[in-house]
Amino acid sequence: MGDSTPERLDESVFAVIPAHNEAPAVREVVAGLLAFCRNVVVVDDGSRDETAAVAREAGAHVVRHLINRGQGAAIRTGMDFALSRGAKVIVTFDADGQHDPADLPAVVAPLLRGECDVVLGTRFKDRRSNVPPLRRWVLRGGILFTRLVSGIKVTDTHNGFRAFSRRAAELIEINQDRMAHASEILDEIARQRLRYCEVPVRVRYSNYSRQKGQSSWASLQIVWHFLFEKLRR
Repeated sequence: MGDSTPERLDESVFAVIPAHNEAPAVREVVAGLLAFCRNVVVVDDGSRDETAAVAREAGAHVVRHLINRGQGAAIRTGMDFALSRGAKVIVTFDADGQHDPADLPAVVAPLLRGECDVVLGTRFKDRRSNVPPLRRWVLRGGILFTRLVSGIKVTDTHNGFRAFSRRAAELIEINQDRMAHASEILDEIARQRLRYCEVPVRVRYSNYSRQKGQSSWASLQIVWHFLFEKLRR
């Protein structure tokens, strides 16, 4: 039998994981990513549990926020850390275990080939994701909202699995500290005229990830925060 160990990507590829109170899941997430990626960065966003210690033990670089600032702020911190370490490709990845690390090579491949500046993961271009019906309808509304407001044609929105070239990571401004950053990133792709593509990724809806995820009411709040910031700028 041959060696089934996956070949790891170049050390210039960094995976950034924003994490808040994710001690039960973060070890497995880090270990899964390290099978494909040499540099994994966990941004402990003011956790009250052992997220930082568990992530460090699992082999990740750990950066800490003393207070909980929100996922958008954690992603910006992680991207800045990766850029300071010479990253040429930066991947964002959720800490709750809903993404599959095995999708990482396919997500970064278009960037490594120079085909685009940003790769967006989508759970709607294949049938591997068991998206709950209500969540599916909320996401469909988000897709329509994004197309109308930002003019960017996507098949998924608020998918935390993305990849950025170094140039894109330097150009994109993330001012939304909390969950509205996901819409802001899409808006920035359009504003900066960055080339983008979508790659199918699997999203797994476990009981844990559902508890950690956003409610439908939270989705409406995200829309409000995004529009407020967009009009203010």
